Amino acid sequence: MDTIPNLNVEANTPSADALEASFDIAIRQDRAETAITGLRSDVDEVKARLDRVSRAASRPAIAAPTASDTTEVKGFVDGYLRHGRTSEIKSISGQVPADGGYAVPREIDAMIARQLVEISPIRAISQVVQTGTAGYRKLVTTGGTASGWVSETAARPETDTPNFAEIAPPTGELYANPAASQAMLDDTGFDLESWLASEVSMEFARAEGAAFVNGSGSDMPEGFLQAAVSTAEDSVRPFGSLQYVGTGDDAGFGTSPEARLIDLVHTMKAGHRQGASWVMNSSTLAEVRKLKTADGAFLWQPGMVEGQPDRLLGYPVVEAEDMPDVATGAFPVAFGNFRHGYLIAERSATQILRDPFTNKPFVHFYATKRVGGQVLDSAAIKLLKIEA
Repeated sequence: MDTIPNLNVEANTPSADALEASFDIAIRQDRAETAITGLRSDVDEVKARLDRVSRAASRPAIAAPTASDTTEVKGFVDGYLRHGRTSEIKSISGQVPADGGYAVPREIDAMIARQLVEISPIRAISQVVQTGTAGYRKLVTTGGTASGWVSETAARPETDTPNFAEIAPPTGELYANPAASQAMLDDTGFDLESWLASEVSMEFARAEGAAFVNGSGSDMPEGFLQAAVSTAEDSVRPFGSLQYVGTGDDAGFGTSPEARLIDLVHTMKAGHRQGASWVMNSSTLAEVRKLKTADGAFLWQPGMVEGQPDRLLGYPVVEAEDMPDVATGAFPVAFGNFRHGYLIAERSATQILRDPFTNKPFVHFYATKRVGGQVLDSAAIKLLKIEA
């Protein structure tokens, strides 16, 4: 009888520890394969995105974006100016909030301000403040706090208080009312934004230039030539009045013009002369450029470098066409530090009212802005008067 071999089953059967180890290895392999599969998927997705970006970058750009491509400006230009959507109208009247207008977007308003500085020379050299209301007031001290000398143990008497003056520039509403035909507005190739900024700035600059020089102060700024004048020095002259020097000739600059101009310069305090400039129109400037000293040298000094202003007695010259011509009793030349001497107060927002009904088929854009101006420090501006 054959014998069955004794098989050691227990010896050939894996132990529990071995099974557990094998099971852990299998789990780790599964996890690794899952991770590798997910990584491959992520890599494929990244490659697809890179391909899309590469294809987009290889296409030629249709047009470079501009500053007017913002939501605010596009809504203003397309929604209100072109199509007159009344939902975009805002109030411009302090008395009647329901009356309409539209606050110009920041980009257009900034464009108008930049062109005003270039066109209106008095604005460029004066002190300009932005106000949030129609009125503006500023206190100016006309005399410092008094002082005195005493000994070590002497009593200290009370000193006088400083004197103050209030500056309240007369203000008025500056307006422009350009118009465009509806056909122009419907033409998408018409650059409405640039056109509106150019038209409004030209109208505003023309009115401002005249008002800052000769404005009456009634519903408009008071020009510096409308201030009271006197030959008295700063220490005795009433506050707010300007000092002038006569030419000695009622027909022009007289026989010694350089002496008169030098006297005019040195009637001003040294602190104001730092930053001072001459202001005159082109006709007067033509006469001044012909003036010579006793030894035949020209008083006029052209700028030696491009962009540098021409100079008279070492000070720059600003051409303001609203200054008067040379005539008997006129003040054709002003010398001053206008940053110290003249104040311009304006509201920061320009208001525009779209009016498509008054003058059909034209659409009017009624633009308004409150502007005021007045002499701030009368010691900082001096005048030359044509008189015997």
